[in-house]
Amino acid sequence: MIRVCLLLLSILILTACSSTTSNARDSDEPTLTPYPDTPSPSLIDAPQVATPALIKMDMFNELDGWAVTEAEIVRTNDGGISWFDVTPPGMDETGFGVDTFLLDVQHAWVQKPDFDNFPNSGFMYRSRDGGLTWTTFTVPFSRGDLNFIDPENGWVLADLGIGAGSNAVAVYRTANGGETWERIYTNDPNDAGAGDSLPLGGIKTDLVPLDMETAWVTGVIYAPGEVFLYRIEDGGNTWSPVNLELPLIAEDLELVINEDQMKFVSQSHGYLALHRSGTTFQTIIYVTRDAGNTWSLTPTLIDGTGTSVFLSEEEAIVYNGEQFYVTRDGAQSWITVPPDVAFGETFVNMEFVTARAGWVITMDPTTNHRSLYRTHDGGATWLPVIP
Repeated sequence: MIRVCLLLLSILILTACSSTTSNARDSDEPTLTPYPDTPSPSLIDAPQVATPALIKMDMFNELDGWAVTEAEIVRTNDGGISWFDVTPPGMDETGFGVDTFLLDVQHAWVQKPDFDNFPNSGFMYRSRDGGLTWTTFTVPFSRGDLNFIDPENGWVLADLGIGAGSNAVAVYRTANGGETWERIYTNDPNDAGAGDSLPLGGIKTDLVPLDMETAWVTGVIYAPGEVFLYRIEDGGNTWSPVNLELPLIAEDLELVINEDQMKFVSQSHGYLALHRSGTTFQTIIYVTRDAGNTWSLTPTLIDGTGTSVFLSEEEAIVYNGEQFYVTRDGAQSWITVPPDVAFGETFVNMEFVTARAGWVITMDPTTNHRSLYRTHDGGATWLPVIP
């Protein structure tokens, strides 16, 4: 009799568990939770923003990151589910009107132009406590590509103006967190001290530092088969062109290094994504294993010219407008991952912190509505975090 009762009790328990599981799977509403096996995050001491319209984001792990909207600088500590307004005081416009660099969870810089003295003056906001407080400095440039090696040492490629396919720039360095800046180079022909080792022709997209002595400037020059890639080293003020081996199909077509498409993942290893445009579009990946002294062409030409994220010496992800390409052997081979969401023309940008954990920002081209999606499986399935 006791055995019969125990058997009946076991059946009831199994039936209840099965019913619960079935109901959860049948639900049409996905459940968004912080990443598994992590403690519940504490609230950030700042006003919460319900549904921020993100323009760009930087995540540093599966929970913590920063993002920029048209009016706010925001932070998350639960993988993008909750966002908090940490905008510098008095800044009522952000978005594409400011330049940012986000080093880690605590350290951030926001650069705002001084339009009364453009392009030779601006205001830099620095936070060392995750955006809870900010310090403001006046700096000798208005806009530029900011890069910091650590909380004290940084570079900026200052934009001095674009016209007729030319782009004048100035290069500055700081050793005190952005409080003061030393100009080490300019190619502005209106400046008596201008140099010509970095050509005036061509649009400069990024400055990529390896350390405080060595850096690269990337861009585009409107000539078939020409790659705009220059290097400075030994802390000097002379730039040298970097020659890349080109596949035969790229020798007579326009080649572009877009923003954020070159990155060093260690002191020795780096990646470079070169976009080829013409009758067809392709992404060409290069790797370096000797701190940028030489660059090697990798075997696979990826159809399309999308966005690349470089994670480690082995891992990188490329989105070509239709599917994700994932490498786990330093770009020697790739697997394709078709997403279950057809991002298409709505795709704006992506961010990954591992080969499995990532986010995509979308924008409806008709309504300009922005959404945020998140994946846990390397881009195969996506959940809307901000619908």
